Amino acid sequence: RSKQWYQRRVRGTAARILRPRGPLRWLDPGAFGTLGAGGGFALGAKSVRPKSVVWVLWGDGSCAYSIAEIEPATRLNLPFIAIIGNDGSWGQIEREQVKMLGSDVGCPLNPATPYHKVGEGYGAVGLEIRPSATEEKMQQTLRLAQEEHSKGRTVVVNVALGKSKFREGSVSV
Repeated sequence: RSKQWYQRRVRGTAARILRPRGPLRWLDPGAFGTLGAGGGFALGAKSVRPKSVVWVLWGDGSCAYSIAEIEPATRLNLPFIAIIGNDGSWGQIEREQVKMLGSDVGCPLNPATPYHKVGEGYGAVGLEIRPSATEEKMQQTLRLAQEEHSKGRTVVVNVALGKSKFREGSVSV
């Protein structure tokens, strides 16, 4: 379980692990990112490829910038699956900020935030992967997300993550 997920981290991690299945199958905001662009990207991708399964990968910080896009996804029948990696921190920022300034001020987030319930409030199916989840339970939850999506539902999966040093040294601009 890779555990430090924010937009750049999620994008950077996913770019190394996931393999798009063809041209124009990966939307990437670029090296300097556009924090929280995932919701708009997901709606655009689903509009252009309505039969495709669209996934958006958010960190708990970046999702705040476009989680409201779940409402038009449900209202306009443009469903996607949102994975929110929740480690309760602006981790990439915090890691370098603490080194340089000796303080994490402004970086901690509430790891108990029920993002799956936020998704439900916008009309999506909300699922949760808790810290104690086994690999089998994680796979079951992701399969359920895919099943719900196949029924035309937007799905939000709140994934509890721990801290790690993955991609330590990557630059936050």
